[in-house]
Formats: sequence, C-alpha cells, structure tokens
Amino acid sequence: MKIVYLYSSLAITGGIERVLIDKMNYLVNRYGYEVYMITSDQGQHTIPYQLDKRVYFCDLQILSYTQYQYRGWRRIQEGRRLTRLYHQQLKEKLKEISPDIIVCTTSQDVHGLSQIKGKIPMVVECHINFTHPDSWLHCTRALYNNYWIGKADAVVTLTQGDAKNWKHVSRHVHVIPNIVHLNDTGRFSDCVNKRAVFVGRLVEQKGLPDLIEIWRIVNNRHSDWQLDVFGNGEMESIPDINLFVHPPTPNIMEEYMNSSMLLMTSVYEPFGLVLPEAMSCGLPVVAFDCPYGPADIITHELDGFLVPERDINRYADYVCQLIESPGLRQTMGTAGIKASQHYQADRIMPQWKELFEHLLG
Repeated sequence: MKIVYLYSSLAITGGIERVLIDKMNYLVNRYGYEVYMITSDQGQHTIPYQLDKRVYFCDLQILSYTQYQYRGWRRIQEGRRLTRLYHQQLKEKLKEISPDIIVCTTSQDVHGLSQIKGKIPMVVECHINFTHPDSWLHCTRALYNNYWIGKADAVVTLTQGDAKNWKHVSRHVHVIPNIVHLNDTGRFSDCVNKRAVFVGRLVEQKGLPDLIEIWRIVNNRHSDWQLDVFGNGEMESIPDINLFVHPPTPNIMEEYMNSSMLLMTSVYEPFGLVLPEAMSCGLPVVAFDCPYGPADIITHELDGFLVPERDINRYADYVCQLIESPGLRQTMGTAGIKASQHYQADRIMPQWKELFEHLLG
C-alpha cells in the first residue's frame, strides 16, 4: 500500500512532528507500507526526530512563509503565486507516485488538494474544531475549510469531544488518539519529592496566567513545594513562589520521575501528549476540563483531577489535596501507569491500518 503524507515542514521539535514521524516509521516497519512524506516549506531545516530511511521524503521547496516579507497587496499576490506553484508541483508529484491514499495532516488547503487529487481517497487529520466568536475572519476561514473537509473520505480526530463537533461537518468521522512515547525504563516516580512539574510551550493557549495564580495559592499553603516549568517561550522564574522556568529537555522522563505530580492549565488542548507521558512515569495529573483532550485521558479521582469551568481555587485545592496525601499521590500514580498503556503504538496503529484498508474496500 502506498500512503502519501502532506505537511508544511518537519522542522520544529513539537508534538505533531514527533507523532507524525512515529506513525510513518511504524507503517514501514510493521506493515511494510510504501510511505511518502511531502513537505512544502522544509527548506534547509533538519528533521528533529529520526525518520526511517525507508520513508521517501520530498520537499517541494515552496517556502510559502517568504510571502510575509511583503506587505499589503504584494503579500496577497505572492501568496497566490506560491499557492499555485505548490498545487502544480504537488499534482505532478502525486501523478509520479500514484498513491493509494493521501493523508492531509492539517485542515488547511484541503480545497486545493481536493481539486488535484483525482479519485485518490483522502484522509484529513483534524486536531480541534471550534471558532472564536470575536474573530469574524477566523470564523469565515473555518466555515470555508470545514465545507471542503466535509468532502474528504475520512476525517480523523483525536478525541470523542472533538468528534462530536466534526460530525456536523462530515459523515465519515473516526476517532484515533495519538500514539505516545511512554516510559519504558521499568522505573517510576515514588511521588515523594516536593515538586510539581509543568511541560509545554509557554504560550497563551497553555493558560500560563492561571498557572501562576494557582501556584501562588498553593505556595501560600505549602511553601516547601516547588513548581518546575519546562518549555520554550516568554516566561520568567518567580522565586517568591518557588516557580522556576527551564528550557525543554530531551530527558523529560527523568524530570517526571523526579516529580510528584503534573499540572496542565491549557485553555484548549487537541490531545495533550504530556498527560499520558507523565502518567506512564507514575505521576497523578491535574488539568482543566478544557476542549477536548484531558477528559479523554484522565479519569477524574482515579488517576488525576479534572477541574471544571477554569475554577482556579478548586484547581489549587486539588493540588493541595495531593500534596497533603502521599498515599493518594501514589495510588493515582499507579492507576495512571495502567491508563497510559492505551496509547501504545501497538494499540493505536492497528486502527489506522483498519481505516486504510476500509477506504480501499
């Protein structure tokens, strides 16, 4: 079976890039598929994760981001020119490969792909579907994209909550969670260190103001605990409340195992890879019940806490409850180890194989 994956570039050390590479590697290793990765904007950037040599990698060198060196009408003209060039080169490449299935890993440009793919079945991976009511431009683009996504042969979401939204767009919605890098060392946190951890990009989506306020409340009650934050972005350590910021680390599993709980304060989260990662290391987790990932991963009061309605005080109370009960931390951590196993590649990838075979009849 020939599978073509489309993505802008594999240049960022991020969750989407890692999961995408893991899936392609699995398909060539376990199923012997012929897998192609076509990017538009890779340029001279190196691929941050190990891509199997049997995956055919091709960058079309469109470099669509170069349009932003211009302003106004010139930028619009350049954007259109680069889009036409992309469609032309992609059409030629698809004709050369003659794939059985095309997987579009973002919801952008589905319209253009629909016009050039011919009769090849198309799968669109959609990671979240909601609009910002205060942005008419965002809403208009979302409605336009959704119209064309609805014409795809399959729409794959990461969570049940997100699937409910997409079912208004497509009759062919499938829920397939991300595969996750789980702890395979045989060692787990004993949940005794007076340390909580937060892992993620330091951006607005992650709810950083709420995180700071929550830890300020916790620190007033338990000043002997500290919060270590790992991520890229603009955020400074706050020694007065024992909150310390660190750059991302390739040894994040060790950081989990030296901690006693994971905190997540995202405003929205398509999935939340760090949750099962931390759970696989034996950590209880606390997260807001945001759209849509945490509710699919966390079983409230079994392996962690789900906090409704962005209630900062309740969130802080749950953290303090874990701090004050070492036994509860260890019990929840043990339950989390078991729950995290649902996201092993050997459990997730057969669902992709089944979908591909279904699309080919």
